[in-house]
Amino acid sequence: MESKAILKYAKITPRKARRVVDLIRGKKAGAALLSLRFMPYRGARHIEKILKSAMSNAEQKNTNVDSEAMIISRAFVDQGSVMKRVEQRSMGRANMLKKKSCHITVILTEE
Repeated sequence: MESKAILKYAKITPRKARRVVDLIRGKKAGAALLSLRFMPYRGARHIEKILKSAMSNAEQKNTNVDSEAMIISRAFVDQGSVMKRVEQRSMGRANMLKKKSCHITVILTEE
């Protein structure tokens, strides 16, 4: 059985989110939750929330499954939209600010 959760338009750059996703891919869901809780990265909070959602989706599909024993088979981060803003500088100049977002997907499977 497979369970999945997707977070779209997360306000974090894809590069920062991929750093955290690469650390939990292939682990058991319970162990990954524990490691995400103590990571110093901001992206860990987003991914912890998605992992909990995928685990509850698995429990909704099948009530007698142990969601903490499921394995994170696939987890990936895609680039979302980019908001472009202009920051005013001195002497009539301007800087372009690019505020990136990403789509995070976590897929759990049974052993």
